[in-house]
Amino acid sequence: MVKTAAALHILVKEEKLAQEILTKLERGISFDHLAKRYSRCPTGRNGGDLGEFKQGMMVGPFDEAVFSCPLLKPYGPVKTKFGYHIIKVLFRR
Repeated sequence: MVKTAAALHILVKEEKLAQEILTKLERGISFDHLAKRYSRCPTGRNGGDLGEFKQGMMVGPFDEAVFSCPLLKPYGPVKTKFGYHIIKVLFRR
């Protein structure tokens, strides 16, 4: 059975910046605001919303994180060939 998930992410170039963003999230700054400000991915304009996608559609490390990390809690940084991601999984089916 194919699993799906919906997630938000913030993509940055440097691990240090990813850690700083995680700290800001822990202090209560909204994911939407930080995605719009920092994300290098075009989804940043929409608060980092990736929508719903099937398991295996994303690059390996990202996919593994989405289908194993806690729901609704910012997770990362996850390194891929694109940079460092902060991920927030909204749901899995």
